[in-house]
Amino acid sequence: MSRRGEASDDRAGVNTRVRDGRQRAVIEDVAPQVDCGRFPIKRVVGEQVVVEADVFADGHDSVRCVVRYRHEDDATWQEQEMRPIGNDRWRGRFEVGRLGRYRYTVAAWVDHYATWRRELARRVDPADIAVAIEVGARLVEDAAERALAAEPAQATRLRAAAAALRQSDASALHRDAPMEPELDAVVARYPDRRFESHFDRELAVVVDATLARFGAWYEIFPRSLGSTDGQHGTIRDLISYLPQVAALGFDVLYLPPIHPIGRLRRKGPNNALVAGPGDPGSPWAIGASEGGHLAVHPALGSLEDLDALVDGARRLGLALALDIAFQCAPDHPYVT
Repeated sequence: MSRRGEASDDRAGVNTRVRDGRQRAVIEDVAPQVDCGRFPIKRVVGEQVVVEADVFADGHDSVRCVVRYRHEDDATWQEQEMRPIGNDRWRGRFEVGRLGRYRYTVAAWVDHYATWRRELARRVDPADIAVAIEVGARLVEDAAERALAAEPAQATRLRAAAAALRQSDASALHRDAPMEPELDAVVARYPDRRFESHFDRELAVVVDATLARFGAWYEIFPRSLGSTDGQHGTIRDLISYLPQVAALGFDVLYLPPIHPIGRLRRKGPNNALVAGPGDPGSPWAIGASEGGHLAVHPALGSLEDLDALVDGARRLGLALALDIAFQCAPDHPYVT
């Protein structure tokens, strides 16, 4: 997909994108990124992503740049202004407020109005100032046209400011403040971005829950909670044990696989290759006639029991984590 001011031709799988010569802003060394953007960076909900980049242009014109970002579920981009921190380095930031994945990149353009404001203060010859005033008036009028749809009242004020500039006395003009600061801010809200440049890739950030940054995990096998000799524990037994886990200060209750265990080639105690008739087998040998990864071992309980466990843990401020094991017993229903 071609960006604003760019053309591309991907015939035969070759990207022949041509950069428009009027795109004078250069964007380099964007951070943070992992392996040139091949992998996403990571944050947790509520954290900020601080983005830096080298941004500059040929000549002495002023530049502006923004960090652009969006959640992947959103169609529109949001922007935050970046500020210079020295030696052509710029910094901006945005907050990740939702779980999932965000995209971010940097856009920049030459700011003709800021360049005009800066250069006007350097001029001393009345003839030069008169020409500069006309240039500034046209820049303000252009901004008024861009503001018309969103802020018609401000567009009217900008047109009036442009007219006042043309009527000003060049010899008496206070060149540091040719317009009201409020109107300067309006012009800044409607810059000419026809020839903005974009960083050559979009970067990603994966946003996890706060517990992904740090949490104390407590692993337990429900079978070990049996209260009757010769009978192992169940998920319901585990529910009654939750207050003890919470009282110890843990954040996450972590369960090994609780799915049906395969019978074919089942192992016995201490990894023995032959299992006896009463041996339960390894929880990681998932899958039997009762079901696979979407089922609960009948000896441990039911899906309703698991729902009750989740609810009970949540009431005590505990999260529940379940081991995800990418393997199947030979008699797993997905295999047969």
